[in-house]
Amino acid sequence: MTRFIAAAALAAGLGTAALPALAEGEMPRVGLTPDLGSVTVETRSGPVEIRRAQDPENRLEGDWARTSRPCPEFCIQPHQPAEGVSTIGELELIEKLQDPEVIVVDSRTPDWYAGGTIPGAINIPYTEAVDRMSELGCEVDFDGYDCANAQEVTLFCNGIWCGQSPAAIRRMIDAGFPAEKISYYRGGMQTWRLLGLTVTGGEG
Repeated sequence: MTRFIAAAALAAGLGTAALPALAEGEMPRVGLTPDLGSVTVETRSGPVEIRRAQDPENRLEGDWARTSRPCPEFCIQPHQPAEGVSTIGELELIEKLQDPEVIVVDSRTPDWYAGGTIPGAINIPYTEAVDRMSELGCEVDFDGYDCANAQEVTLFCNGIWCGQSPAAIRRMIDAGFPAEKISYYRGGMQTWRLLGLTVTGGEG
């Protein structure tokens, strides 16, 4: 995390920006951290600023405010979906979104993705995760996949009650993707939205 904050400070004007309608140098009332107001990440549609909603009275509404989806199938997911996988929070995810060597994957089905996603994430539905590992640095070989050059990936879905990204992670590992190159953002879209963070339309 220290590396993230230091990098953000060095990137002033190149990836970190003050929020609109604030005096120059003034921090927003609702920042990412005490020292970081917002971060700009590159997406397929161009740069997008990630920040938090500035209204202290902002609240989740509709489906995102639901606390008790029926289990099964919407059961609380384990903190670690598979051995060797790292579970991360929002600041670590933002750091990965700024790293061109990391692929952030929204593993939800396309209908969920179309309703909004985390800026910079690409959509690989959990049902297609194994078939599309070639997009994540693996090469098809006679035995399935050679993942010696797999890229670092981070997967997320709807929240701690959503099994889509944990299912994708386990299937990828079973198919040969190295667990140590996978991170899991367990909070998913519900926690991202709960924190008032920027959501963008799906990017295909």
